[in-house]
Amino acid sequence: MYPIFGINIEYLLIILIGVVGLIVQARLQSVFNKYSRVSFPGMMTGRDVAEKMLRDNGIYDVKVTSTPGHLTDHYNPATKTVNLSESVYGSSSISAAAVAAHECGHAVQHARGYAPLEMRSKLVPIISFSSMWSTWVIIGGLLLINTFPALFWIGILMVAVSALFSLVTLPVEYNASSRALQWLESSRTLQGVQLQQASTALRWAARTYLVAALSAIATLLYYLSLARGRD
Repeated sequence: MYPIFGINIEYLLIILIGVVGLIVQARLQSVFNKYSRVSFPGMMTGRDVAEKMLRDNGIYDVKVTSTPGHLTDHYNPATKTVNLSESVYGSSSISAAAVAAHECGHAVQHARGYAPLEMRSKLVPIISFSSMWSTWVIIGGLLLINTFPALFWIGILMVAVSALFSLVTLPVEYNASSRALQWLESSRTLQGVQLQQASTALRWAARTYLVAALSAIATLLYYLSLARGRD
């Protein structure tokens, strides 16, 4: 791509997406903090919501646990555990219900053999290695570009794997939120305004994954432009 004001457009994209990412993250924190102070009549905690959603979906081999940190909630398909952060596990707020249901959405995906989740799980070992070493391989490739150019392309391939992982993550996260909202409504756990609030919280959470995917693609394009410039 052609440079703008002497700066590669790929680099500008990375900066722009980074700024958007900070805005989205700040908005997510604001929304979750706001709805963390809104309780719903049932007074179910995040743990209660998670356990009920699992039972309603006929899932009895998944354990709900508490994990340290804030917004560290995740589902681990290897151990079959829904891990809820401390601020979600024992909270009876709209935010807690939304997050707990979303993570159980992943458990339902696992139980139903949802293909994108299975693909993402298979990529985890590869992405763990790539995330740890891709930057060093890229640096080494730049230093040895004249004597060992293949190293730089190996680094680019590792970055491409990260981009692929981010893209595969998108349908997984959006589908988990969709399953969560469908269950929250059908089970009458949340209704009316409260359901809309949960939907808003999950939409902003999903946007962080969208930004991450765009950032990964922009980074890949940047390194590809460097490679073209070295040819």
